[in-house]
Amino acid sequence: MKINQNFLNLQGSYLFSTVGAKCATYRAEHPDREVIKLSIGDVTRPLAPIVVDAMKRAADEMADAATFKGYGPDATCYGYEQLIGSIRAHYARRGVVLASDEIFISDGAKSDLSNILDLFSADNTVLVPDPVYPVYVDTNIMAGRRILYADANRENDFLPLPDPEVHADIIYICSPNNPTGAAYQREGLKAWVDYALREDALILYDAAYEAFLEGDLPHSIFEIEGARDCAVEVCSYSKTAGFTGVRCGYTVIPSTLKREGVSIGKLWARRQSTKFNGVSYITQMGAAAVFTEEGERQIRENIAYYKRNAQTIGRMLDAHGIYYTGGKHSPYIWMQCPAGMKSWEFFDLLLENANVVGTPGSGFGKNGEGFFRLTAFATAENTEKACARMGDYIKTL
Repeated sequence: MKINQNFLNLQGSYLFSTVGAKCATYRAEHPDREVIKLSIGDVTRPLAPIVVDAMKRAADEMADAATFKGYGPDATCYGYEQLIGSIRAHYARRGVVLASDEIFISDGAKSDLSNILDLFSADNTVLVPDPVYPVYVDTNIMAGRRILYADANRENDFLPLPDPEVHADIIYICSPNNPTGAAYQREGLKAWVDYALREDALILYDAAYEAFLEGDLPHSIFEIEGARDCAVEVCSYSKTAGFTGVRCGYTVIPSTLKREGVSIGKLWARRQSTKFNGVSYITQMGAAAVFTEEGERQIRENIAYYKRNAQTIGRMLDAHGIYYTGGKHSPYIWMQCPAGMKSWEFFDLLLENANVVGTPGSGFGKNGEGFFRLTAFATAENTEKACARMGDYIKTL
């Protein structure tokens, strides 16, 4: 028996596990100190009332033999009509027309962004931005793929554009971005779509944070001409509707999307029907309520709550003259470490002196060194408290 040697090329532990372990150690050594976490992007607001009501009704249906549901409908890869219909309506409001068989329900974006790689040869070259969400890199290391990096930095506002001299087969784009919070204008996404079409490449578009966008920024890659022939879009209810502990997401694969004459959507359906048994009926009914008129009103209230937290963090950083991106279109704030500190150095000193936890930027790639990610998902009270502590500490530097 042999192991997959590619796993030995991974870092010893997942970034957020390392942050969590450091935080746990500090708490054990200082039980009298209150530590505030602005690190891992878990939500704190409860599910919207309309979602809870829908899940309660679905639970009641599961208690009645006449309305009980077993496995989900295979025709839409285990997505129920109510949920598929609500997603189609959500896209239609932005001018994107989808067919029911182009939407695949899953347990979240992280799973789909990883699992969809089953469809593609390990010989493909992958292009990811740097800094980047670690899952994009780690899952391709596990498969032994060659990985290239598009430099995202302060000079390009952390929104890299394609290099015509570089060839890639699979391209990851996340907008609004995790960790930087930067969001592409239409022109930027069009440049990536044109590049993918020219290179016969595939874009894996992570739209997990699209609900935080403001103004005329594109919420979907399919708002861009040509994207149906080169892109797969992955989205999640985790941040949109607080489903981090409920688990539901979806992937959109246009029926026109083919490579080597093979339908990507049909391959994905075949993969899912073999390795996945779908999302629970109760969860799907809760998700179906999210994109109703009342559901969207209620989730906007929660999103507005988190965006006010982001504004609180931004005001603190502005007061101390610290450069940052994100916050306006994203729950993430990507700040430059003060006093020229390295990322982990600032992490340790902030934890020790302010009892506040963030995520070191270097954990997201080499271009993240010297930066630090904060999230807006804490309670308003803890966000205010954390900002006061951070401000007091930064003043001493």
